[in-house]
Amino acid sequence: MLKEKLARGEFVITAEVTPPLAASRDAVLARTDPLAGLADAVNLTDAASARVSVSSFAAAAILTQAGIEPVAQVTCRDRNRIALAGDLLGAAALGVENFLILHGDDPRTGDMPDATPVFDLDSRGLMALARDMRDLGTLPSGREIDPRPVFHIGCADAPLDPADDWLPTGLEAKIAAGADFAQTQFCFDVGMARRYFARLAEAGVTQKLKVIVGVGPLLSVRQARFMNDNLFGVSIPPAIMERMEAAGDERAEGRAICIELMAALSEIDGVAGVHIMAPMQSARAIADTIKTSGLRC
Repeated sequence: MLKEKLARGEFVITAEVTPPLAASRDAVLARTDPLAGLADAVNLTDAASARVSVSSFAAAAILTQAGIEPVAQVTCRDRNRIALAGDLLGAAALGVENFLILHGDDPRTGDMPDATPVFDLDSRGLMALARDMRDLGTLPSGREIDPRPVFHIGCADAPLDPADDWLPTGLEAKIAAGADFAQTQFCFDVGMARRYFARLAEAGVTQKLKVIVGVGPLLSVRQARFMNDNLFGVSIPPAIMERMEAAGDERAEGRAICIELMAALSEIDGVAGVHIMAPMQSARAIADTIKTSGLRC
């Protein structure tokens, strides 16, 4: 189990998959099966980029039944607190324990731009709801949940190069709201990661929160430039850009860079693991990256 591996201090590998737009259990498993036995857990996005797909809750239940540990992503965008509490309970009843709680992308950027965003709770509010359902066994109204659910609560983070006066107040607030682990935005700068985690350790954050760092195999220098310019919290160092530009096989170079990052991050105190995201690529590409990394023997 992901929770137990993190508690033991094992270096974990998680991977992110977007469920298909298909009313099919087999289609969900076809998209995730390459990661079975390689990833410690598989994240299932919740209508990522505000685009419809199989529910992350349903997909997580399908993976649980198939023996693959899921992390169900949960956004605040589409449901009020009644629906969120019910969906969390339903997933828990089907054996799902890991939840990554996120704000959610603006519907105007998705495939149903006229959809009405809900945001009845923000991400910290939803974490606190899940925490109290788990720890107190009650809803905010005081109604008792019997038996209470088992939740392993995750939050998002974005590593940065900390200024001298920087404090991890955002992460501290998420810990107070109930976060047990974090999965971060892409981090391509090992030097920055070392400085960031040193500061988290100084503040005592890494003693309270297991942080899994986002990485990914780049497809091309064009993709790298787009990510650098458009994705919040992503900064790709010039040296990596230069390597991608000079590469004869950009896809192979992107994978090599990812594998190097995985190895380097595994040596940094406070890094609990890596979370592999591969936009526009299949789970097979993530699986091949894990196999080639040597971190799974």
